[in-house]
Amino acid sequence: MFKKHSELILVVSLTAAYFATGKLGLHAAFVHPSSTAVWPPTGLAIAALLLFGTRVWPAIFLGAFFVNITTVGTAATSLGIAAGNTCEALLAAYLVTRFAKGRRAFDGGIDTFTYALFVAASTVIAATAGTLSLSLGGFAAWHDFKYIWITWSLGDAAGGIVCGPLLLLCGLPSVVQWTVKRAVEGVALLIGLVTISAAVFFLPASRGYPIEYLCVPFLAWAALRFGQREAAAASALLSAVAVWGTLRGFGPFAVGSRNASLLLLQAFVGIISVMTLALAAMTAERRRSEEQVRSLAVTDPLTGLANYRMLTDVIDAEIRRFDRTGRPFALLMLDLDGLKKINDKHGHLTGSQALCRLADVLRAHCRSIDTAARYGGDEFAVVLAEVELEEALRVAVRIRERLAEDRGEPALSVSVGIAAFPEDAARREDLIAAADRSLYEMKRGTRHISMPQGTSKMARRDWREW
Repeated sequence: MFKKHSELILVVSLTAAYFATGKLGLHAAFVHPSSTAVWPPTGLAIAALLLFGTRVWPAIFLGAFFVNITTVGTAATSLGIAAGNTCEALLAAYLVTRFAKGRRAFDGGIDTFTYALFVAASTVIAATAGTLSLSLGGFAAWHDFKYIWITWSLGDAAGGIVCGPLLLLCGLPSVVQWTVKRAVEGVALLIGLVTISAAVFFLPASRGYPIEYLCVPFLAWAALRFGQREAAAASALLSAVAVWGTLRGFGPFAVGSRNASLLLLQAFVGIISVMTLALAAMTAERRRSEEQVRSLAVTDPLTGLANYRMLTDVIDAEIRRFDRTGRPFALLMLDLDGLKKINDKHGHLTGSQALCRLADVLRAHCRSIDTAARYGGDEFAVVLAEVELEEALRVAVRIRERLAEDRGEPALSVSVGIAAFPEDAARREDLIAAADRSLYEMKRGTRHISMPQGTSKMARRDWREW
């Protein structure tokens, strides 16, 4: 019952939103009361279908029907227009889902262009169905068919390209790490974009001077320095200011009738919006690639732990921190016992899984300030920050206990060597060598270390075995 009520609320809300934005767009209807160059509902409809699925199509149909029945025409013409608008959105959503990753269409530059192409192509359905309905119903002259159709299709395309991405991206988490510095930069971008947009689109029309391109650097700023959502918001803000100024006869596109001026403006806004979104998407792709490269450079691909390079960097950082704060740390060296036997008996896949099982145990016993790494082959290391030898010994015991309790097959055990900084060594190479010697003393059974108090019975047995 609750699900049905939530579905009903969603459909009613989308219908109301479609109706409200449709009525707002029809304030710019100059070639015909039902045809406008400013039609945000197309973006709303496509975004709703991509976010919530095709089950919300009745909201688009009802919203379009109510917009037109309260504007001009009959129930029959309004049904024809509503059917065209609904099919337009359904086709665009299907094509974007099939060929451009659906709601993730703006993660890549190619998918962004594909989204814009399919949205623009789908507007043919609504424009044709709407213009035919009005002409057949006697509410539009046939000699005006071309002008109504062009206005309809371009208005729908601009709405889908400008409003659709903004609504889709608002439903996704932001990729921007907002710091005070980044927030200040965002405010500066907003002020600059609003200022230059107002200066361009609220000045008297200037023939022959392409001052509209003064806005492009600010859109590029949003795309390069922020995320796709911020870039889409910048494009939508510029579009709103530009439409407002052009309707009042200002700006570089106010050069003819108001409808012709809006058509020129929407063509410009649609193109720069697509370019801005594509630039933002390609910038995000580059950032993701750089992060993956950085991760691969310091991560062991099998276990997901840090690799040897990261291990040495962490040890160096801990030594520098000791120089500043005097806080010691310890290094555990671990060797998975009998890995060759496991590989020979069970196969290398099982051997790799054994290494991953040990890695999981190490992760479970590491604090956020500790670092577990694969040293190489069947050897691992753990840097324990801000601990002394006694606590490091307890950690080693817990790791051995946990591994012994693991019910996976085959049973695993591990040998451990411990070195403390600065007691055992004062340099990174010496510390690793000290931990390595301790490890092989344990494997040979020649090491004797006093046991810290308060350890478990199993730990005491482990210590005796050491």
